[in-house]
Amino acid sequence: MFKRMTLMLIATAIVFGLIFGYKAVGNHFMNEFFDNMPTPPATITASEAVRDRWVDSIPTIGNFRPINGAMIPAQIDGEIKSIRFDNGDVVEQGQVLFILDDRVEQAERERLAAALAIAETEAARLEPLFARQEVSESELRRQQSQVAQARAALAMQDAMIERKTIRAPFSGVAGLRLVNLGQYVTPGTELVSIQSFDPIYLNFTLPERFLSEIARGQTIYAEVDAYPSERFSGEIRAIEPSVRESTRTIQIQAQFDNPEQQLRSGMFARVRIDSEEARDVLMIPRTAIQFNPFGNIVFIIEEDGDELIVQQRLVRTGQSRGDMVEITEGLEEGDRVASSGLLKLRNGAVVKINDDPELQPSASTNPQPANR
Repeated sequence: MFKRMTLMLIATAIVFGLIFGYKAVGNHFMNEFFDNMPTPPATITASEAVRDRWVDSIPTIGNFRPINGAMIPAQIDGEIKSIRFDNGDVVEQGQVLFILDDRVEQAERERLAAALAIAETEAARLEPLFARQEVSESELRRQQSQVAQARAALAMQDAMIERKTIRAPFSGVAGLRLVNLGQYVTPGTELVSIQSFDPIYLNFTLPERFLSEIARGQTIYAEVDAYPSERFSGEIRAIEPSVRESTRTIQIQAQFDNPEQQLRSGMFARVRIDSEEARDVLMIPRTAIQFNPFGNIVFIIEEDGDELIVQQRLVRTGQSRGDMVEITEGLEEGDRVASSGLLKLRNGAVVKINDDPELQPSASTNPQPANR
C-alpha cells in the first residue's frame, strides 16, 4: 500500500514537472520571438530646417480710446422742449442737440433790456446837463454805473438763455439719448454721449526694458476680434515720461486713422511693434518640436542603409511666427526633422515618410483664418 502511494506521488510529480517545463520552454521561445520580431516603420511627415528673414517685433495688448469723447450734461434746469438729432447720428461741432424751455428766461430778458434802455436814456439826458454844470459829476457817474450794471445783467441773462440750447462740443457720433421730450432736467443730468472715432487713440503699455526700442512717429500694427482678417496701422504719438514703479511699465499712446469707423472706443487690440531691420533665422514647424521642462527635442531623420531612422536632439528655440519656430541652437540649414507623429517615435526608430500634401502640417509664418 505504501509502495503504491509512493509510485503515485512520483508519477504526479513527473506529470506536473513536464507541464511546467513545457510552459517554461514555450514562454522562452515566445519572448525570444517577440524580442526579435521586426518593428514596423512609423509613418511620419518630414520638414527641412530652412532660413528666412524675420523682423523682430514687440507684442502687447491695448485698448482704443476716442480722441474726443464726453457725456454731455445739462448745465441748467428746465424742461426739454426739442431734440434735434437721432440716436447714432453723426453730429458736427456746434450742432444743436437739445433745446430747453426758456420762456421765463426770455421774459426776464425783455425786462432787463427795458431797464437797460431806461438807464441809457437817463445817462444820455444827464451828459449835456453835466456839461452845462447843471448836475454834479457824481450823479452822472452814478447813472453810468447803473447802465453798466443793467448791461451786465442783460449779458448774464443772455448767457443763461444760451445754456438752454445744448450744442455738440465737437464733431462725432451721438450715442443713445438718456432723456425724453418733455422731461425736466437739472444741472448735471446726463443727456447723451458723443464719441469722435476718426482718428482714434490706442493706449497700451510696455515693460521698461523696451524703452530704447520705441520712439514717437514709429509705426505699429493692431488686430481686433471684430475684423480678424484685417490689420490696422498707426503711429506712436506720445510716450509717458515716467515709468510706473508698481508695474515697471511705460504708458504709450498711438493714433490710428479710422475713416470707416471700424475701430471703436473700448475695443481690445493685439498690438505689434516691428523693428526697422530684418535678421536671418533658421526655422522649423512648431509641430516638429516636443516642448519639455528639461529641454525642447526634435527627431532628426537619418539614413541607415536602405532605411530611415530618427534620433533625438535637444534644440534651443527663439521667437515664434505663426506655425514656425526659430531654432537658435541644435540644427543646421537643410536638416530634416519629423514634423508629425512624434509621440510614437524613439531613438533609432525606423520611419516612413508620407509626402501626401494634404497631410503636411501648416508651415506659415502668417497663417490666416479660413474665409467663412
